[in-house]
Amino acid sequence: MSWESTAHYYQLLNEGVKQQLGGLHSADLLMRSVDFEQIARWQSEGNWLAAERYLAHCAQSLAAAGAQGLVIATNTMHKVANGIVEACGLELIHIADCTGEVLVNRGMSKVGLMATSFTMEQAFYRDRLTKKFGIDVIVPDAAARKNVHDIIYQELCLGQVNELSRRVYIDIAEQLQRDGAQGVILGCTEIGMLLTESVTEVPLIDTTLVHAQAAVEWMLRN
Repeated sequence: MSWESTAHYYQLLNEGVKQQLGGLHSADLLMRSVDFEQIARWQSEGNWLAAERYLAHCAQSLAAAGAQGLVIATNTMHKVANGIVEACGLELIHIADCTGEVLVNRGMSKVGLMATSFTMEQAFYRDRLTKKFGIDVIVPDAAARKNVHDIIYQELCLGQVNELSRRVYIDIAEQLQRDGAQGVILGCTEIGMLLTESVTEVPLIDTTLVHAQAAVEWMLRN
């Protein structure tokens, strides 16, 4: 939900449409960017209702402007996705569902999850993958979860790409693989700024890429 990953989404959506249609084609979309400082404060306070109401209002403004479908460009805030959809009435392209479909297609039944502490430690994301797609989801230990979370909020959301932090992420992904994960979900839309398959042999599922691709397919179908 930081503008760092929002910019990446915007690029991926336009590149995806251009790749499919060619020429001067680009994505016909509406974007509602938010002040992430306020969202992060509500998250840390556990005030999910305030965040839900604010994002529901944002989604309603998009619907009023003519949007037909909705992408919530963050894994963590899918915690309140149901309330947002109820408020705006738009069809949601759910990031966990896109990810689950990719995992099934790749034959993965047990995966690691690197994300914000909210996404790793709360059930809303892991349970959806397990109940809907039969995926066993494991997470790093407590110290590693804190490292993943802190790097997201203190570095990546500020546009900082630190090589020492990249090494930390690589080590965590490799430990998840040793723990039995067939691949690792990059379950925060900023993590792909730091961790890619070019720096590790661990199979990675970047939810930003997966989500944007699903959104492009949805737009072209509709």
